[in-house]
Amino acid sequence: MKKLHKTTVKMPLLLFLITILSLYNYDIKAQFDNTKIGSLIDLNRKGLEQAKAAFDKGNTQEATQKILEYYQNRTGIIDPSINLNNIQASAEDFKKADEALEHKLYAHKGFQPSFFYGKDIDWTYWPVKDHELRFQLHRHSWFSSMGRVFRKTGDEKYAKEWVFQYLDWIKKNPLIEGKKTINGMSVSDKDLENESFAWRPLEACGRIPVAGQCLEYFKKSQYFTPDFLMTFLSNVDRHAEYITRHYSERGNHLLFEAQYVLYAGIVFPELKNSAKWRASGIDILTRELQKQVYQDGFQWELDLGYHLGAIHTFFQSLELATINGYKDAFPKLYLDKIEKMIIATINSTFPDNTSPHFSDARAHVSTKQFQNWEKYFPENEQIAYMASDGKRGKLPPYLSRGFKDAGFFTFRNGWSKDATVMVLKAGPPAAWHNQPDNGTFDLYIKGRNFFPDGGSFVYGGDEETMKERNWFRQTMVHKTLTLNNKNIENTNSKCLFWKTDNNLDVLVTENQSYADLKHRRSVFFVDKQYFVIIDETIGNATGKVGIHYQYPSETSLDLNSKNTINTQYQDNNNVCLKVFGQSNMKMVEEEGWISKSYRVKEKRPAFGFEIQKNTPTSTRFITVIAPFEKIPPKIEANFINKKIGEKAVGAVVKIQNKTFNLSAEW
Repeated sequence: MKKLHKTTVKMPLLLFLITILSLYNYDIKAQFDNTKIGSLIDLNRKGLEQAKAAFDKGNTQEATQKILEYYQNRTGIIDPSINLNNIQASAEDFKKADEALEHKLYAHKGFQPSFFYGKDIDWTYWPVKDHELRFQLHRHSWFSSMGRVFRKTGDEKYAKEWVFQYLDWIKKNPLIEGKKTINGMSVSDKDLENESFAWRPLEACGRIPVAGQCLEYFKKSQYFTPDFLMTFLSNVDRHAEYITRHYSERGNHLLFEAQYVLYAGIVFPELKNSAKWRASGIDILTRELQKQVYQDGFQWELDLGYHLGAIHTFFQSLELATINGYKDAFPKLYLDKIEKMIIATINSTFPDNTSPHFSDARAHVSTKQFQNWEKYFPENEQIAYMASDGKRGKLPPYLSRGFKDAGFFTFRNGWSKDATVMVLKAGPPAAWHNQPDNGTFDLYIKGRNFFPDGGSFVYGGDEETMKERNWFRQTMVHKTLTLNNKNIENTNSKCLFWKTDNNLDVLVTENQSYADLKHRRSVFFVDKQYFVIIDETIGNATGKVGIHYQYPSETSLDLNSKNTINTQYQDNNNVCLKVFGQSNMKMVEEEGWISKSYRVKEKRPAFGFEIQKNTPTSTRFITVIAPFEKIPPKIEANFINKKIGEKAVGAVVKIQNKTFNLSAEW
């Protein structure tokens, strides 16, 4: 507000913000003109007859009271996230709810303890310049905790505070949408900046299911008055309408937006726009399922966590529609594609239900999720097997599996807890969450992930926060090849060769990593226990060519043998990694970090194997990874004399007393 800035510039910052916010001319007690009920609510809906009669007589007070009674006694609308007959309020819910009473608002689990947002809540407060903190403040996740605690305890202080915060948020976060003035006051750059956080469509859509839960939790509170209900419903309507005008162009944000527009149409069918919202949500979800998911079943962000999140979004929408009588609005191809996505998840999951944290991934699949999916795919034996921990159904009729469209390849010698499983990532360009890591992998052996991905640490924010994010995005902190330790410039791997049989699985991928340097990675899974990785460079670029390997944070290592790394776990589950290269190759220790949860990181061992490339000639490495119990195996390896660049690759590898002649041509 430009005039006010001149008179308040010398005030303390927090007081200044509070003063500015308090001058928005919004009545916190009455946001909705009750004479307009008929334009918001379908009063012809069954159960609203008394409300309609009162409204037709011009008695809006009685009409709003009857609408509240309708919602207080409403049945037939089912939200699977709510069970009013068995409210579960956890210790964490109580903590969030009690802190909210003091205006310590739980915005994000990565920022604990929660920050104090002021006695007069300052919704623009940004204590840590991480965008995720400010965005998630506007998702109101602690509201649901307050609701569960209220229903569990019956203590009206939680309802009173929730109503206050709900109305306070509306008052202080106006929807601008290009307006130059609000109630006669100029819109400032600060107002516009705040709207970019408070009304980003992802946050706006996320507030809708929270509203649906809070309606059920708080609707019988003395503070949930008829006037508040009308403000509440008009705000839900405003949110759903806003999202339909501001859908994201693509990606997982669009999926969430469509999901919760559909949610609004199903959970709030009394609102006049509900049918339009249902149609919009289903149309976008059906279209995007075909667009965003490759034919092999992987979601196009090439992030296993977001792949799982996409399944959750598609499936949750189907489930909500089904139990509320709208299943037939989804075509059969919708279920077929979700089924493919679940099969992709099964194949990229380790036996302990974890999966690689490639890109921004954090989530893992659970047995409970498989059990929920099984209800909709009762004839799928693989889903039944996962849902029952092997007590029902059947295992897939294969071990290793390649998903060439998405570029995920799984080498596997079994499905039990003591199996060996490598998941390798080498696919096409992907969306924002993807990292420049083509060729990287995780390797799980007998319950241990020996080479876990480093994760992402944070999403984004100011310059300092982006430095932290970009460190974890570096190509050199992944298990792949770099030139001068720089990030690869292109992420568009091609699968040249993929073959599996009983004793040997082979993958050859190729990526034009830099303008003048192509990286070819060949992986041989030998005797279903050893891995031989051949890395070759093709191109005239000169500089330091390196391959990189990183270990878990708790790993003890033996580095006494040349170009060799042996783990030293006391449970007799170890691996030997040995690298062979040109005579000038050297092994160097590198900086290593791993992030298993948001804004939490641990140091870990990391190493590079480097060759100085001073001429246009190519470089190549052989890495052998061999499991052992106590004594590391003796390993030798040499290239088969093939000219680099030909459509062939090969090596002779000796592990203990066994010799393997490995080759592939395409």
